[in-house]
Amino acid sequence: MKIPALPFTVTNWAEIQPTIHPGETGQALWRMLTIGDLRVRMVEYTPGYVADHWCDRGHVLLVLEGELETELRDGRRFTLTPGQSYQVSDFGDAAHRSSTRTGAKLFIVD
Repeated sequence: MKIPALPFTVTNWAEIQPTIHPGETGQALWRMLTIGDLRVRMVEYTPGYVADHWCDRGHVLLVLEGELETELRDGRRFTLTPGQSYQVSDFGDAAHRSSTRTGAKLFIVD
């Protein structure tokens, strides 16, 4: 990830209208700021959300609220709670997908 040239920017996430991304079940609500190839997102997963795809993109993800289940394609599983993060590269074998029973609120940079 390379942060492009940009001025100092303050974001009020409540002012950004969410876009809805359906999962296999549930929904992801994305509030997103895009600067060149960089995405900064506040994402909320509804209770029962299960992603409808495997993601190969690198992220830095921080759980703000709720509980996030992350499954790697190789079968490993991780449960993250508020204050925990994961970092995954665009390269390698770390394809992953998310789900949550309770709902979750995340801050993601990719």
